[in-house]
Amino acid sequence: MIQNILEEKLKPKAYSSDIPSRWCPGCGDFGVTNALARAFSTNQLDQERTVIVSGIGCSSRLPLWMGPYGFHTLHGRALPVAAGMKIAHPELDILVTMGDGDCFSIGGNHYPPVMRRNMDLTAIVMDNHTYGLTKNQCSPTSQVGYPGTLSPVGNVDEPMNVLGLAVANGATFVAQSFSGKPKHVMQMIEAGMKHRGFSFINVLSPCVTFNKLETFEYWKGRMEEVPEDHDTSDKIAAWKLSEQGMQGDALPMGILYQATRPTYEDQVAMVKEKMGSVPADQVDMEAIFDSIKPGAK
Repeated sequence: MIQNILEEKLKPKAYSSDIPSRWCPGCGDFGVTNALARAFSTNQLDQERTVIVSGIGCSSRLPLWMGPYGFHTLHGRALPVAAGMKIAHPELDILVTMGDGDCFSIGGNHYPPVMRRNMDLTAIVMDNHTYGLTKNQCSPTSQVGYPGTLSPVGNVDEPMNVLGLAVANGATFVAQSFSGKPKHVMQMIEAGMKHRGFSFINVLSPCVTFNKLETFEYWKGRMEEVPEDHDTSDKIAAWKLSEQGMQGDALPMGILYQATRPTYEDQVAMVKEKMGSVPADQVDMEAIFDSIKPGAK
C-alpha cells in the first residue's frame, strides 16, 4: 500500500538514476522499468521513503537504474530481505523485482511463506522463461521442449503455474501483464502498490538474446484481457484462469485475484500491543518455555 506521497508531482524521469541501463537492446525489462517510473510519478511516490529490493539476474539489476533506495541481495533472497525490512520499517513503501529463476527456483522456498503471511509488499517478476544472465539455461517457467544450453534436445520439465501458486498460497493480489504493453504494466503496478497486502505481478518479458521462440510477436498473439465479468474475489475462478494459460490457451492479462485480510505487519503490531499491556515483571518466562518443550501438554 502506498504510504508516502509527495505534495508535488515529479516527472517519470525524476525516478530514474544517473546510471545508464545495460540490458540487451530490445529487452522486455526496459518496458517494465519505464512503467515503474511512470507509476511512481502518477502516484507521487516519495522515493526518499521507497525501497526496491532485488535478487540476482538480468531483471534484478533494475534498482540500479531507479532513483529510490535499492538493495541488491543474493540469488533468490530478495523476498526474505524485503520481508525483514518491512517488519523493521513498516512505514516504508517496498517493492521487490525479480526474474523467474530468481523467484521461483532458488527463491522458491521463500515465495509461499511471504504470500501466506500477507506481507505488505509489491513483488514484480520479469518472466522471460529462461536464465538469461547465465546464458540460457531452462528456468521453472520454460516450456517443454525449450532448447536451453544444458538441454539441447529440449526441456523435459513441465513449467510451473506461478499465478496458480500465488492464488493457492495466500497472495491477496495476483495479476499478469506483458512488457510489450507498458501502459498495462503500469496499471497493474499501480493497482498492486495501492493494494494493502502481498501483491504479485507476473510480467511476461521477452529475452531477445536467447529466447528466440517466445518473442514479442509470440506473446502478443497469446495475451488476452481478463474477462470484464470475472469475479476477482473468486479464488476458484482465478485458479481456472491461471490454468487456462498453462493448457496452451490464451494467457490472462489483468487482475486474476484480489482479497482483503489483515497484513502481517498488522498482526505483529497487535502482538506487540498485547505484550505491551502485560507488565514485564508479570511475564512467567519459565512457564512459556516449559509449554513448548517436547511432550508438553
